[in-house]
Amino acid sequence: MEDIDDLLDEVETKYVKRTGQRTTNGAVGVEPKYKTQNHTSVKTKTSSAIDAAIDDILDLDLDEKSQKDVPKSRSLKSSSVREVSTFEQTRRCLPVYLGGSNERLGLGSTVNQRPCDQLRCTSCDFRVCIFDDMAWKKDTDYLFLRNNVPDFDKLKSKLIKKKGWRAYCCQCCWRNVLDLAEITDTSLKWVCGKHTL
Repeated sequence: MEDIDDLLDEVETKYVKRTGQRTTNGAVGVEPKYKTQNHTSVKTKTSSAIDAAIDDILDLDLDEKSQKDVPKSRSLKSSSVREVSTFEQTRRCLPVYLGGSNERLGLGSTVNQRPCDQLRCTSCDFRVCIFDDMAWKKDTDYLFLRNNVPDFDKLKSKLIKKKGWRAYCCQCCWRNVLDLAEITDTSLKWVCGKHTL
């Protein structure tokens, strides 16, 4: 039981402010309610110097926070409105569609079925490259894509021209698509990366 009292006293001396000192939230600190008989508070010069430095830092933080709370000009308000409006003007495709080059790219939905042009792979964390009127050769493989995406000059050695087809790839997957289709293949980790309106 005495060990617990010693531990509690140690915590109180380190983390509870003395009476009259302000804490970071502005409340007045409290003094420990009890003391054990064997407890002696010994402070070294370094611990008191550290406490003084911490108090100085806390005082500076409070001063800076109180200055930041006061609006300085109208330009701050307009920039915050711009940030919010930019955030509100993005949307994701739901569901995500792939399609041939005859389909118009854009923001897709269940009503407006369009292939997404902002695809991103959650597996390799790369943007999906899209090539109209082209298809991947049968000998295209993972290692080739891993080393060459997104450089078209290197990728074109594995692409062939095919009217109406669209070739998609990231660093880990590739697909040839002729007709509009929803992504249902679970091995394909492509998601819409948001469209700006």
